[in-house]
Amino acid sequence: MKILVSIKRVVDYNVKVRVKSDGTGVDIANVKMSMNPFDEIAVEEAVRLKEAGKATEIVAVSCGVAQCQETLRTAMAIGADRAILVETDVDLQPLAVAKILKALIDKEKPQLVLMGKQAIDDDANQTAQMLAALAGLPQATFASKMSVDGEAAQVTREVDGGLETLSIRLPAVVSVDLRMNEPRYVTLPNIMKAKKKPLETVKPADLGVDPAPRLKTLKVTDPPSRKSGIKVPDAATLVAKLKSEAKVI
Repeated sequence: MKILVSIKRVVDYNVKVRVKSDGTGVDIANVKMSMNPFDEIAVEEAVRLKEAGKATEIVAVSCGVAQCQETLRTAMAIGADRAILVETDVDLQPLAVAKILKALIDKEKPQLVLMGKQAIDDDANQTAQMLAALAGLPQATFASKMSVDGEAAQVTREVDGGLETLSIRLPAVVSVDLRMNEPRYVTLPNIMKAKKKPLETVKPADLGVDPAPRLKTLKVTDPPSRKSGIKVPDAATLVAKLKSEAKVI
């Protein structure tokens, strides 16, 4: 079984993001970048499936600028066998990424596509669903547990009411949640090995995809600062303020 894993290069989750002075976006100049945490979990799950004898090859895919090669090398250090970078300077949106991945599915013929449920920069949570629709594949989103048996996969997903277990036929698209697993620590020997693994670079045009944006960001602003709280002497005063001032009861 071949597994295709999509990963995204984002601002590191430990970095405090800053909005540009003109409000056109987030300032990423000289900011530490890393693999999207949800995608890292997807890579780890693919590697675990390979270690369990369920998969034979893991292909990591990223779309974006040339620096995404560093993120792909990290994926190969975790355990991916090879990588593909779809290089473009265009500001990619979920539909464009889904079309690119659809073209790669047609080319690579994977039996399973693993993705993070969302990226921590735009929080769109759309690409997996769009990809499944474009490719005509079964999908399971927000997966917290998965097992593969032959031509089917059992996926436990997190929903508002608790947990839901689905049985889907392969090939399929699965987007993973935080509780799927805990990614392994990347060791120096594996980092060195990853440098020798094949990394192919293509352009969206090579795949017959136009990545031009369809949405326009009008303005980006910082969230409003929270007002400081107050202390109340007793429960009766708290209830009175909730009734008269907050008007929530």
